[in-house]
Amino acid sequence: MNEPIDVVVVDDHAIFRSGLKADLDARVRVVGEAATVEEAVGAVHELRPAVVLLDVHLPGGRGGGGAEVITRCGGLLGQVRFLALSVSDAAEDVVSVIRAGARGYVTKSVSGQEISDAVQRVAGGDAVFSPRLAGFVLDAFGTQAVSTDDELDLLSARELEVMRLIARGYTYREVAKDLFISVKTVETHVSSVLRKLQLSNRHELTRWAVDRRIL
Repeated sequence: MNEPIDVVVVDDHAIFRSGLKADLDARVRVVGEAATVEEAVGAVHELRPAVVLLDVHLPGGRGGGGAEVITRCGGLLGQVRFLALSVSDAAEDVVSVIRAGARGYVTKSVSGQEISDAVQRVAGGDAVFSPRLAGFVLDAFGTQAVSTDDELDLLSARELEVMRLIARGYTYREVAKDLFISVKTVETHVSSVLRKLQLSNRHELTRWAVDRRIL
């Protein structure tokens, strides 16, 4: 069995932090907590976790909330990954933390297992978004359309459907449910898409789709 992923939980509500810790599964090990911007910056620099579960709106610091935490930990972005976790699904909140360097954004309505899945994926280099939030990223970062005809011609109609959902942050299970196919079939399609587009993982696939404005 793989070692648990070390995580720091940053949220200004102690009850939420306690509930989240109880809901996370054995793949995740909470090594620290913080309730303010200053506490978060200190904990991240001291503990160097693999992933920081970061609320977007936090007291303290210069008023920049979660985005400020990421900015002030910028020197660690190569080894520490930030996953925003918020009740907000507002475009400005999503875009602010992604611009700062977060690798994903999920809403607090998801389950403990789904957050554990997201932590594992972010730790592995993927970009993770709650379904329907990826469009905000597309609008913010997809400033230029790129010709994709030749590349898209490599994909079948079904592979294109799967690619778009995966790039938007849907889980394999959610894609399977939406398209009425098995999870195993989704995995097969994703492997085929990555091979044809010469990409390595979901994070690269999301970036590829955002750059080409095809989400």
